[in-house]
Amino acid sequence: MVSRAFIACAAALAAACDSFQDPNVVVDLRILAMTASPPDQVLDVDLTQPPMAADLLARLVPTEVCALVADPALDRRLVWSMAICSGTFGGRCDVEDEVLIGSGTLDDPDTTVPEPRMCVTIQPDARLLGVLLQWLQDDSLHGLGGVDYSVQLRVGGEDGDRNLDQYASKTVRVAPRIPMARAANANPTAQFEAALEDQTGAPLVLRRCVDDPSPLTVAPRTKLRLTPIEPDGAREVYVVPTLDGKSQTFTESLTYQWTASAGGFSSGSTGGPRDVSGNPAPLFTDFTAPPPEDLEGPTDIVLWIVQRDERLGETWYEACIRVVP
Repeated sequence: MVSRAFIACAAALAAACDSFQDPNVVVDLRILAMTASPPDQVLDVDLTQPPMAADLLARLVPTEVCALVADPALDRRLVWSMAICSGTFGGRCDVEDEVLIGSGTLDDPDTTVPEPRMCVTIQPDARLLGVLLQWLQDDSLHGLGGVDYSVQLRVGGEDGDRNLDQYASKTVRVAPRIPMARAANANPTAQFEAALEDQTGAPLVLRRCVDDPSPLTVAPRTKLRLTPIEPDGAREVYVVPTLDGKSQTFTESLTYQWTASAGGFSSGSTGGPRDVSGNPAPLFTDFTAPPPEDLEGPTDIVLWIVQRDERLGETWYEACIRVVP
């Protein structure tokens, strides 16, 4: 089996021949996704008598925030931390405003068994209340559309240069039940189908390469069509307030971000809203396995798929494809 370091080096050399590196190919440390469970919370609030802080906190439930991080080029542990703040600029909290909520050391995310988790649980306590109140002070709508706060992730190599750490943030929302039909969001779900060339598709096994003893095996330059299969109810209907005191109803559109450790995609992002003619956006993408000159024997390619809705919901999936010259 070819080492992941060889794959990363081959991809990097290929990228050096072009003006820009393919953003859909992950060759070094990258934060791919952050999820919040639940992604938002909707509270019953009497606007004529605003609740006390203690009452507000009592209505909130803990929120778990997790991150998907890939580090294909190196075998190493990662150090990470998460903080909350009222907002970020470029994925980073203002140092004076951030509130640390968790940190740790993660064993190699690509090869460790069982899979390590980079997660924190945000408790409804005084620290969170302070961040929410700070956001409200700057909100001209006084929380009518919801109060957003950010969870900032910082991650880097255990013995690496901390100036090279990666940053990302996840927005979490707390909103009043205005209008009364407003309901909390749920993270989206899907299954996936893989089809060789013009053949009938088959379910794509969602499993890390290190956990999959017999992944889908293809030849170099093989084209695989990857298609999300959304269950009933995956696209939720939701209601939001409008500035004129009324409400408007929408149906979610879902998007899919496609990345891999090698190879390429016909599109790195699919899905989204309908076009101007009302046609639904295509969901599938075509993955093309790397050519034989980029391989040194059988090679396992990691596929990462991130599914997002337009209300802060997010879910990630991981699959493995073995390319045999």
